[in-house]
Amino acid sequence: MKSLREEVEEIKARYGIVGRDRELAMILSAIRANRHVLLEGPVGVGKTLLARAVSEYMSRDFIRVDGDERLDENKLIGHWDPPSVLKNGYVESAFVEGPLTTAAKRGGILFINELNRLPDSAQNALLPVMDEGIIGIPHLGQIKAKDGFLVIATQNPEESIGVTRLSEALKDRFVLIKLDYQSQEEEEEIVKLRSGAKREEVVKIAVSIVRETRRDPAVKRGASVRAAIDMAVLAESSEMSWHEIAMMVLPKRIELREDAVGSEEEIIRRIVDRVLSKEVFQQARGI
Repeated sequence: MKSLREEVEEIKARYGIVGRDRELAMILSAIRANRHVLLEGPVGVGKTLLARAVSEYMSRDFIRVDGDERLDENKLIGHWDPPSVLKNGYVESAFVEGPLTTAAKRGGILFINELNRLPDSAQNALLPVMDEGIIGIPHLGQIKAKDGFLVIATQNPEESIGVTRLSEALKDRFVLIKLDYQSQEEEEEIVKLRSGAKREEVVKIAVSIVRETRRDPAVKRGASVRAAIDMAVLAESSEMSWHEIAMMVLPKRIELREDAVGSEEEIIRRIVDRVLSKEVFQQARGI
């Protein structure tokens, strides 16, 4: 029987995951203990990748839904098809399953991306099946979830735009695993793997610019490693300057503070200049 450490290493190798040993071990342990899991962290830290990798490694059905205010209780559980009901009545074949019902009947994992973007009705619909493994459907009765059914959800930090605070009742059904940005070295390794960039200095500068967006006092929300991947790809495949590349990649991926001094373009240019001025990058400034 493999140890937890050996399983983590196998998952990392199989799915190309860099680092995240602790988080993978926690997710594996939680699923084995039949606990619902809430992964919390900023955009772009790999929450979905980890959830999918562990689910597939454990041979569980992985049914994904994305948090949206339009995803109400009926869309999550399912609905009756009016023409079928008129023709045959409230028979099982007239019921169109939603993702929650499908996951429960299969004993699979319902993965909810950005749980705190769901409306209250959808959040409340999760409580009975997470507690008792039961979904009540009018005219059809109760559906019992098969063994293995779990909810794995992600949540962006509560200060993110467009999110709602989860109810205490719903949070109480999850074990919480927090993820943050990874180290410079791990992000550089991720960018190498995902971008195919061959030049070390390209990877280093792309990652450093993105990490600097997270530290700049004018920036409320910095960019994720995905931005660094895009920057490295552009730098490898074009003759554009780093300022031009940054202006293509960063504007939609950062959020400025309300009291920020300067325009978005000025702040991005300042960040790029600060990175390129460091001694280690002096020879790479023409890239």
